[in-house]
Amino acid sequence: MTPGNNGASTPEDDDPFGYLYADGQANGAQPPSGGYGYPGSVNRVRTVGQRQYGQPQAQTAPYGQVPQQQSYGQPNAHYAAPETVPGGAATSRQTQTAPPPGGGRGRGPNTKGLLIGAIAVVAAVVIGIGVAMITGDSDDGKDKAAGASSAPSASQSAAPSSSASASTSAAQLPKIDAKALHLEGGATTASDVQGAQADGGVYIANFNNVGAAVTWTVDVPATGKYTLFVGYGVPGKDGTATLTVNGTVSPTAVNLKNYAHAPEGDYAKGWTHTYNWIQLNKGTNTVKISCEQGNQCDANLDQLWLVKGWVKSGS
Repeated sequence: MTPGNNGASTPEDDDPFGYLYADGQANGAQPPSGGYGYPGSVNRVRTVGQRQYGQPQAQTAPYGQVPQQQSYGQPNAHYAAPETVPGGAATSRQTQTAPPPGGGRGRGPNTKGLLIGAIAVVAAVVIGIGVAMITGDSDDGKDKAAGASSAPSASQSAAPSSSASASTSAAQLPKIDAKALHLEGGATTASDVQGAQADGGVYIANFNNVGAAVTWTVDVPATGKYTLFVGYGVPGKDGTATLTVNGTVSPTAVNLKNYAHAPEGDYAKGWTHTYNWIQLNKGTNTVKISCEQGNQCDANLDQLWLVKGWVKSGS
């Protein structure tokens, strides 16, 4: 070949794809037969089902024509299963089930969630029991403290007062006017001073003498602790008397103090009451109030009454 002469060959012979260009087609370039690629190539691309084993190959449709298409769902007349061809290997299909997620391990019930729920329920029950026990102990402690604080001490109140609860207790036990008491040692009844609570305003006078005494014979329903209240009046000054219960002198005197703060000499403004804690037996008991040596007995006695238990107020 010389630079001016490329020989007898044509461009479509050098370029296997010359048929794709306008000048190549003008020179009569044709696409290669047997599929894409260089002429004579052994690698022929065929449509699915076109190759036949042991039979002549179907002709490829000429360039520019659509090859005959096989209808979907209809068998290909040129297709033969490999196992039907002599020497073909028999094949079989096995349906495989996709393994479950997680490397082939089945996913069981959500036991973790169930366990957490069970633990929460148990914890709630335990907390409820603990709170109930703590609250019960607290209430018991309060009850015990209340019981301890309500127990009276063995001392006399400096200023007795009245209350509705004590009135209820007093109404269940005897109460007596001084005029109904047994009088001794020159003690007499009188009604000159106004303000006495006894019936008719009658009180015990002339008590400021050694040996003067009043005795009350009283019945109680049960043995135990009682509070003896004494109504009296003093002329603006403090006094004392001796208490004897069932023949035994009490170590605590009857405190006839001027709780009413009456002016000295004014009996009418000096009416008040006091109390003593005593022990009585079931049935009949004797209570005696007397003026003994060392007492200051300038007082008028009005009434006597009992209250169950050792209390500091009653009317």
